[in-house]
Amino acid sequence: MTIAEYLGCQQLRIDAALGRWVPSESTPPKSIHKAMRYSLFAGGKRIRPILCIAAAEAVSDSPDGIESAACTLELIHTYSLIHDDLPALDNDDLRRGLPTCHKVFGEAMAILTGDALLTLAFQVLAQMECPPERKTRLITELAVATGTVDAMIGGQVNDLEGEGKDPDPALLYDIHHAKTGALLRASLRMGGIYAGCDDEQLGWLSSFGEHAGLAFQIVDDVLDVVQPSEALGKTAGKDAEQKKITFPAVYGIERSRQMAEEERIAAHQALRSFDERADRLRDLADLIVQRKT
Repeated sequence: MTIAEYLGCQQLRIDAALGRWVPSESTPPKSIHKAMRYSLFAGGKRIRPILCIAAAEAVSDSPDGIESAACTLELIHTYSLIHDDLPALDNDDLRRGLPTCHKVFGEAMAILTGDALLTLAFQVLAQMECPPERKTRLITELAVATGTVDAMIGGQVNDLEGEGKDPDPALLYDIHHAKTGALLRASLRMGGIYAGCDDEQLGWLSSFGEHAGLAFQIVDDVLDVVQPSEALGKTAGKDAEQKKITFPAVYGIERSRQMAEEERIAAHQALRSFDERADRLRDLADLIVQRKT
């Protein structure tokens, strides 16, 4: 199976799991379930849940049921995008090539939709079939990665408060290590935990997640500068317009590209103790950097 075929297969698997867990549009109250499904099925690449599945496969030959744990990462990611796009934050009209949730359903419903997706993620983890000890670890992992201390919401706060400040490498790292990196790192860790990894394997997966997550953010920042809105699926040039601290703003385009490649190599090195079962993770690290930068 080629990496493209693997991605397509896993995307279908994740979408099927999301379809089972998210209430149908005909379930009352219909308005919020329609908004939840609109944002979830708007064409996301499913990078985080696919990383979770690939991490589980690196540890175990048959991590049955991993798609339920993996889809919680997409629920959290989509909730964060809905709230990020609101007028009070990034004030964006386009996401995944479609009008943002608040443009279609209104600001109040968009806020509630994000809240609902966040809540559903933990319901899924609580109700899925999994040994109790692992289930508790997975719930903790996702909660910590989503929170305020060196985690997603804390990174969003740093990003918001950093707007208009002079480009600073330390603040840049603090923002993206938390805002993007925490959930990507958790994707790897949750896959490993679900599959029953040992502490040493969890450390390797965490290191891979650190480097792959940083590469992902660097490439994202570069693409915001060099690609049009049509290719991005979101409004291009927003980072510069809002005077955000980004890798191109601090290091320039070419050095940012070099840094992304350095992180890709480091991600590969983090997997050196895994056998060929981790090849999909290696492929994914390559794909993150090979996007049209």
